[in-house]
Amino acid sequence: MAKRKPEIELYSYGIYTEWDSTSKEIPKLLEITDEIPVKEGIEFGYVLKIKKAKGSKIDLEIHHPPIKDEHGKPMPVFTAQLYVNSNNFTYFQGDTVWEPLAEKAGEWMLITFMDGKEIARKKFKLVYTQEA
Repeated sequence: MAKRKPEIELYSYGIYTEWDSTSKEIPKLLEITDEIPVKEGIEFGYVLKIKKAKGSKIDLEIHHPPIKDEHGKPMPVFTAQLYVNSNNFTYFQGDTVWEPLAEKAGEWMLITFMDGKEIARKKFKLVYTQEA
């Protein structure tokens, strides 16, 4: 029997409520946008809905501007891995803005792969404006 072709939908993207990584709840969409203000605590990213792909491996990448870690060294591309655990799977891929704010400005690229094949990509422009 032939394997069913997965159905993949980039359901939403933009600014979201705070995401709790320990919860199964997806954050709520606040605004559809790809231009994100650089303010502490802003959560941004996208929600993917994946059907007919239970057991598939998901690899996540977040490419960001040059950001330094606590030791002053450049942080690498963020990567993570998870598995599709149902035939009607929804998940949030994103990040949040943290101090120091100015270095978070620039282009961020979120990419999702399933079983080695790219299935989603979204570019965000983080804009820093210094408040007086």
